[in-house]
Amino acid sequence: MNQDQLQKLLEEIVKLPSETEWVEFKASYFDAKNIGEKIAGLANSACLFDKSFAYLIFGINDGDHAVLGTKFDFKKEKIGNEDVENWIIQRLNPKLDFRVYDFIYEDKKIILFEIPAAIDRPVAFTNKEYVRIGSINRELKEFPDKERKIWNNFKNKNFEKEIAKQNVSDDEVLNLLDYSKYFSLTQQSLPSDKAGFLDRMAQDKLINRKTENTFDITNLGAILFAKNIKEFDTVKRKSIRVIIYKNKDRIQIIKEQDGTLGYAVGFTGLVEYINDKLPSNEEIKKALRVEKKMYPEVAIRELVANALIHQDFKEKGAGPMIEIFSDRIEITNPGKPLISTDRFIDHPPQSRNEDLAAFMRRVKICEEGGTGIDRVISLIELFQLPAPKFESLENFTRITIYSHKKLNAMDREDKIRACYQHCVLKYLSNEKMTNSSLRERFGIGEKNYPAASKIIRDTLNEELIKESNKTKEYIPIWA
Repeated sequence: MNQDQLQKLLEEIVKLPSETEWVEFKASYFDAKNIGEKIAGLANSACLFDKSFAYLIFGINDGDHAVLGTKFDFKKEKIGNEDVENWIIQRLNPKLDFRVYDFIYEDKKIILFEIPAAIDRPVAFTNKEYVRIGSINRELKEFPDKERKIWNNFKNKNFEKEIAKQNVSDDEVLNLLDYSKYFSLTQQSLPSDKAGFLDRMAQDKLINRKTENTFDITNLGAILFAKNIKEFDTVKRKSIRVIIYKNKDRIQIIKEQDGTLGYAVGFTGLVEYINDKLPSNEEIKKALRVEKKMYPEVAIRELVANALIHQDFKEKGAGPMIEIFSDRIEITNPGKPLISTDRFIDHPPQSRNEDLAAFMRRVKICEEGGTGIDRVISLIELFQLPAPKFESLENFTRITIYSHKKLNAMDREDKIRACYQHCVLKYLSNEKMTNSSLRERFGIGEKNYPAASKIIRDTLNEELIKESNKTKEYIPIWA
């Protein structure tokens, strides 16, 4: 933070009627052990009260919040030969990236500690966990209800609400985030002034206001509307990667593209880019050659949106990836799915990232109500393509859609997968799968009904479907 931002932040904090569980004022007092305990207590209390940061401020009277100034120089203090800041950090568990700012306010020296809230477990100093009770630091173990609430907050931690970039000026917000795209996607009229832009974005939790002209950009704001996602350390590894291969394997890459835009800003362009790189077939219609995409474009759109929404942002490493082969497309996102892959078609949607999912549905990037996968399967059937494959792997989820194959080129797994998915679609439409409906799905002639019967029998043996109350009609095994 610069001098102006620090002064404005201080003015906002001293307006508080009294010290809170996440703010403490001190005059010129120094004790390294005491500061370490206070940092731990403030970090835990910030988590308890759903604050991104807590503050310990030297040079302010804790009674009337008068600006006294301080002679304390934290940066020069030592414990033995060790800088006091490092001495404290080494005794915090987990180690916190707290920031210490030294600045002048009303011609008086102020020292401000900005302390991030505890993230995944209570912060301890020298193996003791602390929490603020009013304006007093106490050991957390003495207050089991507060300890339980802190742990519950960790379980319910919302990645989208965490901070991607803090202490950003109003102008920097508008430079970093594509606010015009935000207003066009949400179908809001453009405000007449800068404050209007920022207020609307704050209402949607894309930014948090800290002072009149200082903001924190949330992960939700960064991942959706970044003009350059690489500007944000918390999400820069989650950019979308598209790789195009020459053949069926990964040996020869034709082109590799890493996205730089936020998901909402770049989604339409991403889908257009993917569809442009997919193979096409030519049909003759009324003496004119008409190009027809091999894969349904709406299915590509929905599957890519699902990969973005349902990824696990806590998984380190790469983000969503789309790989285009000569015979298939693989769409991969970090994190194991929350439901069984067999229930992707019928199950209500479950997402780790509810705010992200809700916003992307709101701006019509993906389907409402979990009908997206049902629609994908229906389009795959309409295009007479092999059934898509849904896989839950060690730390990621992969969906594969295949180019056209004749029935005799499909293996047993392909046929069983298609039979099961067809059966689920029929069930969701209050119908039952039959030999006849499966023949239509595969394009099998009526005289070749034994081929459909064998596929049904194999799927029954895999315990994916069962006979309904009426003979020769079939429903999913879980129905």
